[in-house]
Amino acid sequence: MTTTQILNPTAGPTLGGPNGLAAHSHVGGRTVRTSGVASHLHPVASSDVADHPVPTSKSELWKFAPLRRLRGLHADAEFTVGALTATWDAIDGVDVRVVSGAAGRALKGASDYLPTDRVTARLMEYNPDTLLIDVPADSTITEPVVVTIDGADASIAEAAHVLIRLGDHATATVVLKEQGSATVAHLVEILAGDGANLNMATIADWAADTVQLAHHHISVGRDAKVKHSLLTFGGDVVRTAVDVDYRGPGGDLEMLGLYFADAGQYLEHRIFIDHTPPNCRSEVLYKGALQGDHARTAWVGDVLIRAMAEGTDSYEMNRNLLLTDGARADSVPNLEIETGEIIKAAHASATGRYDDDHLFYLQSRGITPEMAKRLVVRGFFHEVLNKVGISSVIDHISDTVERELAISGM
Repeated sequence: MTTTQILNPTAGPTLGGPNGLAAHSHVGGRTVRTSGVASHLHPVASSDVADHPVPTSKSELWKFAPLRRLRGLHADAEFTVGALTATWDAIDGVDVRVVSGAAGRALKGASDYLPTDRVTARLMEYNPDTLLIDVPADSTITEPVVVTIDGADASIAEAAHVLIRLGDHATATVVLKEQGSATVAHLVEILAGDGANLNMATIADWAADTVQLAHHHISVGRDAKVKHSLLTFGGDVVRTAVDVDYRGPGGDLEMLGLYFADAGQYLEHRIFIDHTPPNCRSEVLYKGALQGDHARTAWVGDVLIRAMAEGTDSYEMNRNLLLTDGARADSVPNLEIETGEIIKAAHASATGRYDDDHLFYLQSRGITPEMAKRLVVRGFFHEVLNKVGISSVIDHISDTVERELAISGM
């Protein structure tokens, strides 16, 4: 059975269904996290919109973004109810539904998330609804839970909230597909209980007129394992920030990213991983390709290893492939380390054009220059796709990469 619901209904069902995790919210009054990091990379976390000024190009966290093209989403664009819908197929053992009213508001911040920017603070204040994907404790869901979010009107600004919640020792695969035309502020909260195992992928393949400001917050439970894949292709401007924290020792996080920017397109990805408990792991691999005049991407990866996070094992890598002249990729990895009692903390970043040796080798075997370039790009992305671990997503992204390569005549 396929279910479709508007993401901003005026009424809806109430919350129910135990899963071993207590839902709670910091919204509904002024709440400020006082244990934040005193750094320009880590602004105050607060549910009060007034605590988050409108960002400017001088703001460290927004210095790359083309603010004039954001249609006011970063400032005070009026949110309204439009044509943003969610569709999914029912899966036994998984509760997927839109929760509205007081129950929907109670789910805001269920992952211990507090807004760190004006966009999400306004979203949580305005939108009372939550698209809940709830997996009960101790359950194993073998079939992927696929939810498609579809926009039909980019002339209005909308706000959407998704909560993916796995109970203790639950196992599931979740796929979010984002498509169509939209101007949307989007918050995705991911809560993995103790011992849970989640493989989650987001495919952002919007229409060319879409502007999206998205924020993902991942809360990793004790001994939980989370794989988070972010695959970005469409849209005019798409900016996604991902914050991660650990609820206990033994948490294992793998973050994968793949993006492809065309002429005039701007794609930005920001990552902040907060290692506080000991003996946790994080591994990040993002790869992007750019083609066409004024194609631009920005990737900023920040890992904080606090003084008490002994035994941390962390690595982050970003690589960018410039396929044509006129494209630009910014890549900024950061490490903040407060203890030397760790297993590893490393990062790497590289941006460049085709490897001439690779092209020469392929052409010396009778392969045309165009096909040689296509094979190099396929090989460049293969490392990420091979790790995603969801066959339907791998097939979809492989076809999308071929579509992108066709744009440049490869």
